[in-house]
Amino acid sequence: MTDVNPRVVELHLPSELGFEKIAIAAVATIARKMGFSVDRLEDLKTAVAEACINAIEHGNSLNINVKVLVVLTIESDKVQVNVIDNGHKPIPVMVPDRSQRADFRGMGMFLIHELMDEVKIKCEPGRNELQMMINLE
Repeated sequence: MTDVNPRVVELHLPSELGFEKIAIAAVATIARKMGFSVDRLEDLKTAVAEACINAIEHGNSLNINVKVLVVLTIESDKVQVNVIDNGHKPIPVMVPDRSQRADFRGMGMFLIHELMDEVKIKCEPGRNELQMMINLE
């Protein structure tokens, strides 16, 4: 079900590690208010953290003068989180095959795809957008 008038919250975060916690706190507050279970809430927080950290580190190359835009769209039965950066490095479209890796590189994208109900990636020069959606169960 799509709400006619979803509520939207926008956050503009400096590209400095630690500021992802603001997005995590915001989405956690919204999810608790909506009645998400503890497990689903933790899934959402983990995915948002990973998406924001990737945007800060890779998309914006830790340039504190460049912002990461986090857009939370709240409907009665789901939350959509869009994380947008300046696209210094494009988001990989394919989820890395973890069975072939001994390190933790790519683990964030793997987790995002595993924890969210829907994930879309849009990359163009100068802009990456990771769109994640989780349903209220």
